[in-house]
Amino acid sequence: MDLDVRTIIPQQRHPRIFSTFDALARGEHFVLVNDHDPKPLYYQFLHERPEAFDWKYLEQGPATWRVQITRTA
Repeated sequence: MDLDVRTIIPQQRHPRIFSTFDALARGEHFVLVNDHDPKPLYYQFLHERPEAFDWKYLEQGPATWRVQITRTA
């Protein structure tokens, strides 16, 4: 499943991403689609969901960034 956050207002992006992640079963994933490198989100995941996710870049810009985020725990 793709979660394209480019049309979501910035204040609602991270809450939507985390609620999508929290709804996943272990081993499931979604693909985040964004208009910039979501590296700050990666650090937020490290802080809020340590050892519970895997982060894999599928596309790295310049216009579109795609990251597969998998629930591991």
